[in-house]
This record gives sequence, structure tokens and C-alpha cells, in this order.
Amino acid sequence: MNEIYALLVVLAIAAAGLAGGQMSFGRIALAEVIPYAAAILFLAGFCWRIMRWAWAPVPFHIPVTCGQQKSFRWIRAAKIDNPSTQWGVLARMAAEILLFRSLFRNSRAQIGGGWLILSESGALWLSALAFHWALLLILLRHLRLFLEPVPAFVNALERLDSFFQLGAPPLYLSDVVVIAALGYLLIRRFRDPAVRFISLFTDYFGLFLLLAISVTGVLMRYFTRIDVLNVKELALGLAAMRPQAPQGLGPIFFAHLLLVCALASYLPFSKLMHMGGIFLSPTRNLANNSRSRRHINPWNHPVKTHTYPEWEKEFREKLQSAGIPVEIAEGAGDAGNARTN
Repeated sequence: MNEIYALLVVLAIAAAGLAGGQMSFGRIALAEVIPYAAAILFLAGFCWRIMRWAWAPVPFHIPVTCGQQKSFRWIRAAKIDNPSTQWGVLARMAAEILLFRSLFRNSRAQIGGGWLILSESGALWLSALAFHWALLLILLRHLRLFLEPVPAFVNALERLDSFFQLGAPPLYLSDVVVIAALGYLLIRRFRDPAVRFISLFTDYFGLFLLLAISVTGVLMRYFTRIDVLNVKELALGLAAMRPQAPQGLGPIFFAHLLLVCALASYLPFSKLMHMGGIFLSPTRNLANNSRSRRHINPWNHPVKTHTYPEWEKEFREKLQSAGIPVEIAEGAGDAGNARTN
């Protein structure tokens, strides 16, 4: 039922955008009020999550490793999988952020025919990598709506993205990749019983929301054909703090805009916040140098101890009456206690 509830919520958001785009008051709210509210919520939530993670105490180095730690010179160490220097940490973080290296090395275990079967998750890694890179390319292409003049690198990315020109307007490869990747990630949650069992409402909601944004964007570009100049006029007005909803923008655009605002408002408080949390994860951004450096907890507070001489002095009479031998002679307990302290 989680997937049904998530789909209904996303459809309700899209329907609200479609309905609001057909009314003058709704167009004003969707184009001039809601984007600023979503931007404020996104920035406030993003900063709050980052500061909360940054203030979390990490007294010890706790990196997750999957290779040989640096020890003797004649034992080869895994400099990236088990980094002992900051350069190794930097290489590991770069491979994790740009190539999803840990996901590529991921394997799943399942029982089949009475045997333990280990299989690779290559399709999951490829779809996740393709989705993130395609989404980044789409975001960079959208900069042409907020900047005037349009930077040269944005035009270059757009020409590269539309290399396979099949008609007019040119087909963006990133549009196809992002929808295909989201479709696979969604089907995987339906098809795999184990993944479906642990999937929550938030897991489906994020996928459906991203898929709805992609689909409405494709509909605007290739089917309904909205006026890009009107969209850019609205985007430049929002960037200059002088918003004004121009005429000629269809309901499908306002549905797309409301879905984007919903994603921006939801992102800082969801699992999608891993885009910022990966940089502050102590299991990834710390070097494993516990053999070469001693890490002491700075929050250790003095603890009152009870030494054995003190304990024997306290229970000496009871020990002797029970016939239990004592180790410290009569009168030597104070001296031994003093030496212990």
C-alpha cells in the first residue's frame, strides 16, 4: 500500500498544479509565491541538516573499509579501500561521489536451491550512476533559463546532449536516460520481494516525484510545446526578485513547477539528502590510521575508582571471619593504597 499512497500524493500535487494553472489566482500563487517558499524551505532545511551532522561528535576514526590496512612495509595495503592518508581519503571520496564505487562493489546474497548464491548488483549501479549524471546534466541545461547571456559551457552541454538529433526539437539523451533509470529503480522495488518488503512510503514517494517531474518536462518539450521565452521571462524575474507570471504558460508547466517546488521542499528532510551527507559521513571521510596514531576520546571524564587494597581494607574483617585469605598484611593496606593512587 505504500506505493499506492505515494503515487496518489504525487498525482494530487500534479493535479493541483494543473488546476491552479487554469486560474489567474492559481497562476500568481504558483509562479510568484510557492517558488520562494520552496527555496527558503530548501535552504533552511539543507543548512540545518548539514550543521546537525557537522556538530555531531566523532572522537574516533570509524571508516568502513574493505581492504588491507597499512601496517608493515612488506604487506601491501589498499590505499583507496583502506586509506591511511588524507590523499587516500580524497581519492576514495572522489571515486564514491563520481563513480559510486561502493555500490559497484556491492553484492547480494540469497538462498537458491539450498545454496548460498552471491550475485553482483551491476544493473543497480549502472542505473543509479546514469540517473545521477543525467540529472546533473539536466540541471546544468536549465541554467540557460536563469542566466543572460547564456554561458558557453551550457550551450556546449546542450549540443552534446542533443547529439542524436532525430527531429525538431532535438531529442536530449539525458531525458531518455533519466526516465529509463527511474523506471528501472521503480520496477526493481516492485519486482524484488526483499526490496519491496523493506520499502517505505518515502522510498516510493521520491521515485514517483522525480519520475513525474521528468515526464511533465518531456511533455512540455516534445508534445505541448510551451513558449520557452515566457518560461525564461518568469525564471529571470524569480532570480531578480521581480516575479511576474507571463501569459501563455499552459497548465502542464505549472504542474511541472509545483512538482519541482515539492521536491525542493521535501529533499532536505528525506533520504535524498545523501547528496550532502556523503561529504560528512565519518565512515567515508576519515583515514584508517589507528595503528600509527592513538585516538583518545576528548570527552572522557574522570571516573572515581575503587582499588583492590581499598576493597580488601573495607571487607577485611568479613573476609577473615569467613576464612578467606587476604593478600595484604595488617597495616600495609594504607601504604599499598597510597602506591596505587
